[in-house]
Amino acid sequence: AMMEESKLTRFQRRYLMDFVKRGRTLPLRCHPTPSKEPAPAPSPPVCQLSRLSAKPHLRPAKVCQAGDAYAREKFKPRARRDLEKEKQRLQNILATGKDAVEHKVKQTLVQTKEEEIAEPDRFEELVNEVQERKKFLAEMEALGQGKKYQRIILTEISQKMREMEIIDKKRSEEMREVMTKDIPGGNKSDPHD
Repeated sequence: AMMEESKLTRFQRRYLMDFVKRGRTLPLRCHPTPSKEPAPAPSPPVCQLSRLSAKPHLRPAKVCQAGDAYAREKFKPRARRDLEKEKQRLQNILATGKDAVEHKVKQTLVQTKEEEIAEPDRFEELVNEVQERKKFLAEMEALGQGKKYQRIILTEISQKMREMEIIDKKRSEEMREVMTKDIPGGNKSDPHD
């Protein structure tokens, strides 16, 4: 009954029964079955000191290797750089003391494009600002504070409208210039052409 509870394999039971039949003392360890591979012996604890010793001592090599000191970080590739462009850039910096000339050309092109784009955006901004001020004034009048803000808001709206007129004039002049360049005779309109 005790053997059944102890979860021994058949081989181990036969092995122990042989010892009992012969009248020998039971072994301290029962050898594993030949079909099973022996389980690796549990390694001793790496470094479990319950208290620090007063004397300095050297740690065994296994304890040192078991720690993270010998573990390498896994290589993680990053985006590659264009080495030729880097070389050229550094040559320019060393030769002239400035960064590449191409960047300056690109910056001027970007600035001119931004200026072209900024003007129509500014016109839209002005329209939105005028609408916001009208809305604010209507809200203040609904609250009974319209007289207090009316003069200030109307002045700001007139300034925005003036700026919008200036932008509109510039646009119309630019359109005239473009139109006169496209027409070979200039502004003259001759129905007999």
